[in-house]
Amino acid sequence: MKNNAVGWFEIPVNNMERAMSFYERILDLKLQRNMMGPLDMAWFPWTEEGTGSPGSLVKHPEFYVPSADGVLIYLTAHSGDLKNELAKVEPAGGKVIQKKTKISDEYGFMALILDSEGNRVALHSRK
Repeated sequence: MKNNAVGWFEIPVNNMERAMSFYERILDLKLQRNMMGPLDMAWFPWTEEGTGSPGSLVKHPEFYVPSADGVLIYLTAHSGDLKNELAKVEPAGGKVIQKKTKISDEYGFMALILDSEGNRVALHSRK
């Protein structure tokens, strides 16, 4: 992780079950839920040896509010082509707000979505 600029990210949610279902469905992964007093978290899978940064969905009655206007996080489309993940966004309760767009030959493609909680999130793939 020392080579990653981001050490941890948190995506605010209002409804943890709905948000977990959304991300597990579109990214085809399993989140690990953890209750820490009033803080409810669902961790994205990661390993020390892997690339990228760890993070979680997070719900707290006072400190976290979903937003379409804040920091933009790019999540990797592990299928290799983000069109696969984009096809799952609306059936999972989200909205595509920018379709698959080429960044460059070197960096691949990106798209913007609103998740089930109203957060603006980007998806990225090389193809």
